[in-house]
Amino acid sequence: MIRLLLVDDQRLMREGLRTLLELEDDLEVVGEAENGREALALYEATRPDVVLMDIRMPEMDGVEATRRLRQRWPDAQVIILTTFDDDEYVFDGLRAGAQGYLLKAVSAEELADAIRTVAAGAALIDPSVTRKVVAEFARLSRPEHKPSLPPEPLSEREMEVLRLLAEGFTNREIAQRLFLAEGTVKNYVSHILDKLGARDRTQAALRAREMGVLD
Repeated sequence: MIRLLLVDDQRLMREGLRTLLELEDDLEVVGEAENGREALALYEATRPDVVLMDIRMPEMDGVEATRRLRQRWPDAQVIILTTFDDDEYVFDGLRAGAQGYLLKAVSAEELADAIRTVAAGAALIDPSVTRKVVAEFARLSRPEHKPSLPPEPLSEREMEVLRLLAEGFTNREIAQRLFLAEGTVKNYVSHILDKLGARDRTQAALRAREMGVLD
Protein backbone atom coordinates (compact mmCIF):
# COMPACT_ATOMS: atom_id res chain seq x y z
CA MET A 1 0.00 0.00 0.00
CA ILE A 2 1.07 3.58 -0.71
CA ARG A 3 0.24 5.66 2.35
CA LEU A 4 -0.84 9.26 1.72
CA LEU A 5 -1.03 12.52 3.66
CA LEU A 6 -3.46 15.11 2.23
CA VAL A 7 -2.66 18.77 2.92
CA ASP A 8 -5.23 21.36 1.80
CA ASP A 9 -7.04 24.15 3.64
CA GLN A 10 -10.36 23.24 1.97
CA ARG A 11 -12.09 20.41 3.78
CA LEU A 12 -14.27 19.61 0.76
CA MET A 13 -11.16 19.17 -1.40
CA ARG A 14 -9.57 16.83 1.15
CA GLU A 15 -12.73 14.76 1.43
CA GLY A 16 -13.06 14.56 -2.35
CA LEU A 17 -9.46 13.47 -2.75
CA ARG A 18 -9.80 10.84 -0.03
CA THR A 19 -12.92 9.41 -1.65
CA LEU A 20 -11.34 9.24 -5.10
CA LEU A 21 -7.94 7.93 -4.05
CA GLU A 22 -9.23 5.23 -1.73
CA LEU A 23 -11.08 3.69 -4.66
CA GLU A 24 -7.62 2.50 -5.71
CA ASP A 25 -6.61 -0.80 -4.15
CA ASP A 26 -3.02 0.29 -3.52
CA LEU A 27 -3.64 3.77 -2.05
CA GLU A 28 -4.52 4.60 1.56
CA VAL A 29 -5.01 8.04 3.14
CA VAL A 30 -3.45 8.02 6.63
CA GLY A 31 -3.88 11.69 7.53
CA GLU A 32 -5.30 15.09 6.58
CA ALA A 33 -3.93 18.55 7.42
CA GLU A 34 -5.36 21.99 6.68
CA ASN A 35 -2.06 23.89 6.72
CA GLY A 36 1.68 23.40 6.61
CA ARG A 37 2.17 23.36 10.38
CA GLU A 38 -0.34 20.55 10.81
CA ALA A 39 1.33 18.71 7.93
CA LEU A 40 4.70 18.69 9.68
CA ALA A 41 3.20 17.27 12.87
CA LEU A 42 1.14 14.68 11.04
CA TYR A 43 4.06 13.62 8.88
CA GLU A 44 6.09 12.82 11.98
CA ALA A 45 3.17 10.87 13.44
CA THR A 46 2.15 8.92 10.33
CA ARG A 47 5.29 8.79 8.12
CA PRO A 48 3.35 8.58 4.83
CA ASP A 49 4.92 7.47 1.55
CA VAL A 50 3.66 10.51 -0.39
CA VAL A 51 2.34 13.93 0.64
CA LEU A 52 -0.16 15.77 -1.58
CA MET A 53 0.52 19.43 -0.77
CA ASP A 54 -1.56 22.50 -1.65
CA ILE A 55 0.29 25.81 -2.22
CA ARG A 56 -1.85 28.56 -0.71
CA MET A 57 -2.77 27.83 2.91
CA PRO A 58 -2.98 29.85 6.14
CA GLU A 59 -0.28 29.78 8.85
CA MET A 60 2.27 28.01 6.63
CA ASP A 61 2.01 27.64 2.87
CA GLY A 62 2.85 24.54 0.87
CA VAL A 63 6.24 25.75 -0.34
CA GLU A 64 7.55 26.42 3.17
CA ALA A 65 6.03 23.18 4.47
CA THR A 66 7.70 21.24 1.65
CA ARG A 67 11.04 22.90 2.37
CA ARG A 68 10.85 22.03 6.08
CA LEU A 69 9.71 18.48 5.39
CA ARG A 70 12.63 17.86 3.05
CA GLN A 71 15.11 19.45 5.46
CA ARG A 72 13.98 17.29 8.36
CA TRP A 73 13.15 14.14 6.37
CA PRO A 74 15.21 14.17 3.14
CA ASP A 75 13.39 11.09 1.85
CA ALA A 76 9.95 12.74 2.06
CA GLN A 77 8.09 12.44 -1.24
CA VAL A 78 5.97 15.52 -1.93
CA ILE A 79 3.62 16.31 -4.81
CA ILE A 80 2.47 19.91 -5.08
CA LEU A 81 -1.23 19.78 -6.06
CA THR A 82 -2.55 23.24 -6.83
CA THR A 83 -4.75 25.35 -9.07
CA PHE A 84 -1.84 27.68 -9.87
CA ASP A 85 0.68 27.33 -12.69
CA ASP A 86 2.40 30.71 -12.21
CA ASP A 87 6.15 30.53 -12.82
CA GLU A 88 6.94 31.63 -9.26
CA TYR A 89 4.85 28.88 -7.69
CA VAL A 90 6.24 26.21 -10.03
CA PHE A 91 9.89 27.02 -9.42
CA ASP A 92 9.51 27.75 -5.71
CA GLY A 93 7.79 24.40 -5.22
CA LEU A 94 10.48 22.48 -7.11
CA ARG A 95 13.31 24.36 -5.40
CA ALA A 96 11.76 23.48 -2.05
CA GLY A 97 12.24 19.82 -2.95
CA ALA A 98 8.89 18.66 -4.33
CA GLN A 99 9.19 15.62 -6.61
CA GLY A 100 5.92 16.39 -8.39
CA TYR A 101 3.90 19.40 -9.47
CA LEU A 102 0.33 18.83 -10.63
CA LEU A 103 -2.66 21.04 -11.31
CA LYS A 104 -6.00 20.14 -9.74
CA ALA A 105 -7.49 19.80 -13.21
CA VAL A 106 -5.90 16.33 -13.50
CA SER A 107 -8.17 13.30 -13.60
CA ALA A 108 -8.37 10.84 -10.72
CA GLU A 109 -6.57 8.25 -12.86
CA GLU A 110 -3.74 10.68 -13.69
CA LEU A 111 -3.36 11.65 -10.04
CA ALA A 112 -3.22 8.03 -8.91
CA ASP A 113 -0.58 7.25 -11.56
CA ALA A 114 1.42 10.32 -10.49
CA ILE A 115 1.37 9.16 -6.88
CA ARG A 116 2.68 5.74 -7.91
CA THR A 117 5.40 7.35 -10.02
CA VAL A 118 6.63 9.59 -7.20
CA ALA A 119 6.35 6.79 -4.62
CA ALA A 120 8.67 4.76 -6.86
CA GLY A 121 11.27 7.52 -6.68
CA ALA A 122 10.72 9.33 -9.99
CA ALA A 123 9.74 12.95 -10.59
CA LEU A 124 6.58 14.06 -12.35
CA ILE A 125 5.53 17.50 -13.57
CA ASP A 126 2.14 18.44 -15.03
CA PRO A 127 2.46 18.54 -18.84
CA SER A 128 0.97 22.04 -18.91
CA VAL A 129 3.94 23.45 -16.96
CA THR A 130 6.65 21.22 -18.47
CA ARG A 131 7.57 23.85 -21.08
CA LYS A 132 8.33 26.43 -18.37
CA VAL A 133 10.52 24.01 -16.45
CA VAL A 134 12.41 22.81 -19.52
CA ALA A 135 13.10 26.37 -20.67
CA GLU A 136 14.31 27.50 -17.25
CA PHE A 137 16.55 24.51 -16.53
CA ALA A 138 17.97 24.62 -20.06
CA ARG A 139 18.84 28.27 -19.50
CA LEU A 140 20.53 27.53 -16.17
CA SER A 141 22.45 24.44 -17.26
CA ARG A 142 24.01 25.18 -20.63
CA PRO A 143 26.91 22.69 -20.72
CA GLU A 144 30.34 23.66 -22.07
CA HIS A 145 30.46 20.44 -24.04
CA LYS A 146 27.37 19.12 -25.73
CA PRO A 147 26.53 15.57 -24.56
CA SER A 148 26.92 12.85 -27.17
CA LEU A 149 23.92 11.87 -29.25
CA PRO A 150 21.91 8.83 -28.12
CA PRO A 151 23.42 5.48 -29.29
CA GLU A 152 20.18 4.63 -31.10
CA PRO A 153 18.82 7.56 -33.15
CA LEU A 154 15.22 8.61 -32.73
CA SER A 155 12.94 7.84 -35.64
CA GLU A 156 11.13 10.61 -37.49
CA ARG A 157 7.88 9.76 -35.68
CA GLU A 158 9.64 9.68 -32.30
CA MET A 159 11.03 13.13 -33.04
CA GLU A 160 7.53 14.40 -33.77
CA VAL A 161 6.32 13.00 -30.44
CA LEU A 162 9.37 14.40 -28.61
CA ARG A 163 8.80 17.92 -29.97
CA LEU A 164 5.19 17.92 -28.79
CA LEU A 165 6.17 16.34 -25.47
CA ALA A 166 8.68 19.15 -24.89
CA GLU A 167 5.94 21.69 -25.61
CA GLY A 168 3.95 20.25 -22.71
CA PHE A 169 1.28 18.32 -24.61
CA THR A 170 -0.27 15.26 -22.96
CA ASN A 171 -0.31 11.83 -24.62
CA ARG A 172 -3.95 12.36 -25.57
CA GLU A 173 -3.21 15.73 -27.17
CA ILE A 174 -0.22 14.32 -29.04
CA ALA A 175 -2.37 11.46 -30.31
CA GLN A 176 -4.97 13.90 -31.61
CA ARG A 177 -2.38 16.06 -33.37
CA LEU A 178 -0.59 13.13 -35.00
CA PHE A 179 -3.74 11.08 -35.66
CA LEU A 180 -2.48 8.17 -33.57
CA ALA A 181 -4.00 6.00 -30.86
CA GLU A 182 -3.18 7.19 -27.34
CA GLY A 183 -1.64 3.80 -26.54
CA THR A 184 0.66 4.14 -29.56
CA VAL A 185 1.84 7.53 -28.31
CA LYS A 186 2.49 6.02 -24.88
CA ASN A 187 4.70 3.39 -26.53
CA TYR A 188 6.60 6.06 -28.46
CA VAL A 189 7.19 8.01 -25.24
CA SER A 190 8.57 4.87 -23.56
CA HIS A 191 10.96 4.31 -26.49
CA ILE A 192 12.08 7.95 -26.35
CA LEU A 193 12.81 7.69 -22.61
CA ASP A 194 14.82 4.50 -23.18
CA LYS A 195 16.85 5.96 -26.04
CA LEU A 196 17.63 9.18 -24.16
CA GLY A 197 18.28 7.38 -20.86
CA ALA A 198 15.68 9.58 -19.15
CA ARG A 199 13.51 8.79 -16.13
CA ASP A 200 10.57 11.00 -17.11
CA ARG A 201 9.21 13.32 -19.79
CA THR A 202 10.80 16.48 -18.40
CA GLN A 203 14.26 14.92 -18.20
CA ALA A 204 13.83 13.58 -21.74
CA ALA A 205 13.11 17.07 -23.07
CA LEU A 206 16.07 18.52 -21.17
CA ARG A 207 18.49 15.87 -22.42
CA ALA A 208 17.25 16.23 -25.97
CA ARG A 209 17.93 19.97 -25.85
CA GLU A 210 21.39 19.44 -24.35
CA MET A 211 22.24 16.90 -27.04
CA GLY A 212 21.08 19.26 -29.77
CA VAL A 213 18.32 16.85 -30.80
CA LEU A 214 15.81 19.64 -30.13
CA ASP A 215 16.34 23.30 -30.94
